[in-house]
Amino acid sequence: MAGSTTAERGERQQESSGPPPARRFTPPPLRTIIILAVALALLGAGCVWLFYGSQWLRVERVSVSGTRVLTPAQVREAADVRIGSPLISVDTDAIEARLRRKLPRIDVVEAVRSWPHGIELKVTERTPVLLVQKGRNFVEVDDEGVRFATVSEAPKGVPALKLNLSEPGSRAPSLRRFGEGRLVREAVRVASALPATVARDTRTVKVRSYDDISLELSDRRTVAWGSGEKGAAKARTLTALMKASPGARHFDVSVPTAPASSGS
Repeated sequence: MAGSTTAERGERQQESSGPPPARRFTPPPLRTIIILAVALALLGAGCVWLFYGSQWLRVERVSVSGTRVLTPAQVREAADVRIGSPLISVDTDAIEARLRRKLPRIDVVEAVRSWPHGIELKVTERTPVLLVQKGRNFVEVDDEGVRFATVSEAPKGVPALKLNLSEPGSRAPSLRRFGEGRLVREAVRVASALPATVARDTRTVKVRSYDDISLELSDRRTVAWGSGEKGAAKARTLTALMKASPGARHFDVSVPTAPASSGS
């Protein structure tokens, strides 16, 4: 009996040393589930009322930053944000699209909500690099070749663009092949590549064909630039050439490896 009892104790010890039996999941009482559901529903309804129905989170002001030529009032008018509307319901993408459509001078705009009561309009305006004369007015052209605004007075420091495609000796086939838009963009490439000292003195960028673009500088100096290709190399060459020949009146960097200067 003693041996048998010892064996049984050993088996019981082995059984007790194994993993504990898994506990069964006991679902919460129905009353608790109902209370939680009601609480979540009330919370959701409260959030909807807070954002859409209350007077706390509504548009009270529209601020504008980044303007240079445009005025904040012009931007706010074009944005057409309804004061008093729920801030969360304001379609910022629609505002941005509306501003770009109504105000072509705007290059980049970001409309953001400024909780709890504001809309911020962060504007970046296009910068003219060339001017095209149109009657008594001037059309501004940016660094992408976009004609974005017409002004009555020419901005200081912005050279004029002349498309002299009908001059004797000009190559009209260039216009038929590339189109006026491409030739304007080529002129923009040239203007964007100019060294700062030369850009300040440039009065006119003249286009006779795709690969015949020249500059008219102050003091009646001229630069034969060629096409817009190899702009960086031409800029370096022109800078060196002007330093080497300070009295020259005419410079040719159309082939940057074989520059020339003349006149005095």
